Amino acid sequence: MNFIADLFTNKIFIAPASAWFLAQILKVIIDTVKSGFCKERLIGGGGMPSSHAATVTGLVVITGAIYGGGSFELVMALFFAFIVIYDARGVRYETQRQGIALNNLNDERKEEGKQPLDIIKFKEKLGHTIPELVAGMVLGVICAVIVYHLPF
Repeated sequence: MNFIADLFTNKIFIAPASAWFLAQILKVIIDTVKSGFCKERLIGGGGMPSSHAATVTGLVVITGAIYGGGSFELVMALFFAFIVIYDARGVRYETQRQGIALNNLNDERKEEGKQPLDIIKFKEKLGHTIPELVAGMVLGVICAVIVYHLPF
């Protein structure tokens, strides 16, 4: 039981976890307002704000606040954040674009009466735009600052 108590009073756990949770909640609300409820938004990637960016930014800020700018822990968190954010914008965003293109191609083939491609429908929300990443990063900073000032 000490492990769980320690984990849930660990600011370095709480800051990124709360940033992720709030980003997911906001993502569901924003997506529901824009295009109706989709259960995939509860845990899926992509969308506004970026939960990837919120989580790793919360981790970097709280780590820097606790361990300082010259710490090994901050350097590790920074490089981890860079890789995650780069991946969310680069690789995952391009994969999203390719999924949309393949889905459109398959739909066009069906409309033309041609044999559709032997594929399942690809996910179309995987990566993030720059505004989605920035919104996630701002949310991560806010969560980390609030958690840092909690009295435990």
